[in-house]
Amino acid sequence: MNNADFVARDLAVLWHPCTQMQDHEWLPLVPIRRGSGVWLEDYDGQRYLDAVSSWWVNLFGHANPRISSALARQAGELEHVIFGGFSHAPALRLAERLVNLTPPSLVRCFLADNGSSAVEVAIKMSFHYWRNVGIRGKRRVVNLTGAYHGETLGALGVGDVGLYRDPYVELLQAPLTAPSPDAYERSSGESWADVARRRLDDMQALLERHADEVCAVIVEPLVQCAGGMRMYHADYLKGLRALCDRYQVHLIADEIAVGFGRTGTLFACEQAGIAPDFLCLSKGLTGGYLPLAAVLTTDTVYQAFYADYASQRAFLHSHSYSGNPLGCAAALATLDIFAEEPVLQRNQALAAAMARETAHLQDHPHVAEVRQTGMILAIELVQDKASRRAYPWQERRGLRVYQHALQNGVLLRPLGNVVYFMPPYVISEDEIRLMAQVACAGIAQAVA
Repeated sequence: MNNADFVARDLAVLWHPCTQMQDHEWLPLVPIRRGSGVWLEDYDGQRYLDAVSSWWVNLFGHANPRISSALARQAGELEHVIFGGFSHAPALRLAERLVNLTPPSLVRCFLADNGSSAVEVAIKMSFHYWRNVGIRGKRRVVNLTGAYHGETLGALGVGDVGLYRDPYVELLQAPLTAPSPDAYERSSGESWADVARRRLDDMQALLERHADEVCAVIVEPLVQCAGGMRMYHADYLKGLRALCDRYQVHLIADEIAVGFGRTGTLFACEQAGIAPDFLCLSKGLTGGYLPLAAVLTTDTVYQAFYADYASQRAFLHSHSYSGNPLGCAAALATLDIFAEEPVLQRNQALAAAMARETAHLQDHPHVAEVRQTGMILAIELVQDKASRRAYPWQERRGLRVYQHALQNGVLLRPLGNVVYFMPPYVISEDEIRLMAQVACAGIAQAVA
C-alpha cells in the first residue's frame, strides 16, 4: 500500500479529531506505517521527526523496546479484568509508585482512562466531598483565562478556549474565571514574578466574593498548553495554594500535559514546593503507548467517602477499562526508565540546545517572544513586534509552518500562530538542530 491508496480508504470511512475534514481536499493526510525513536515513517518511505510527541504523549520514543517488552509480557498474562471488586498487580504497583513519587499528602490513587476523564474525576470528587461533609453550596469551579482541561462536557465546562468551548456553551456549567498569570501579558518593566503577584490579587478578590460557592480552583501548572503554550512563574502556584487554604477550596492541578518531566521537574508543582488536593496525570504516564490516567488525592478526601453502604456516600464514577493492566504495565515501564536513567539531567542539556537553536528568533521582526519552560519551547508569531499585534486567525500562518515542516521531514503542529517544540526525550542535539532549522525556515516562509 502507498500513501495515496491509504488516504483514499481512510477518507471514505474515518472522521479525525480536531480537524476540519474538508481541509483534506487540499491538505495531505499523512498515514504512518511505523515509528522508531523520534521518527515516524509513512507508506511512501518519507520520515518525519515527531517534534510534538504525537500530541504530547510520547516520552521515550516510538516503539521503545523496554516499554514494548513490558506490554507484551503483560498481554500474555492478563489483558483486562473488571476493576470493581477485583484488582491486579500492575495497578497496585503503579498506585504505590505514584503515591511514593508525589507529595506526601497525596496517598490515594484513582485510575481512569484519559486526561479528560481525570479532570472529570477531580471535579466530581471535589463537589461530592463538600456534599458529603454537609456543605451543599460549594458547586462552582474557578478556572483561568486561556485554560484548557479536556473535551468531555465537564472538562470542557472548566476550560476557557473559545474555539473548543463556544459551540457547546449551552450544555456547559459556567465557571468563575480569574485572569491567568500568563507572563506574555506582562506590562513594560514587569517580570514573570510581578505578573504572578498581580494575578494572585485578582484571584484573592474573586475568592473573597465567591468562596462559599466554590468547590475548587483548577489550573495547568506553569504552562497553559492548548491555550497557546502560555507560561507563568511558579510563585503563582505557591500563592494560589495559600489562597485555597485560606478560603477553604480545593486546588486541582491538571498536570496531564506538563507532568513527567516536561517542565524540567518530574511534576510542575515541585517548582513551587506545593501539593494540590487533586493531581491529574495522563498523556506521558504510559510513555505514549496506551490511554491511562490517574488522580492522586488526600486521605481527607478519601475519608469523606468511606462510610456504611446505606449512607450512599460512595464515589460511583467508573469506566469499563478503569485500571487496565496493559496501560498500567506501560506506565510502570515508563517510571522504571525515570528511576534508572538520568532523564531529567539529560533533558537539561536538550532544553539548552533548543534554546540555543532558536535564540536568534528573539530579534525576528515577526516573533513577539520565544519562551521556554523545561522541554517546552514556544515561538509566538505576530504581525507587528512592537505592538504585539497578532495575525488574523483566518490567515492560518501556523498552518503554513506545518506544511513547510512536513515537506521537510518534521512534524510540527502549531497552535494558531504559536510554533512550539515538545519532543520526546530521546531526541539528539543534531535532531534538535534539524527541528529548529526547519521550523525557522517555515516561519520565514509563513510571515513573508
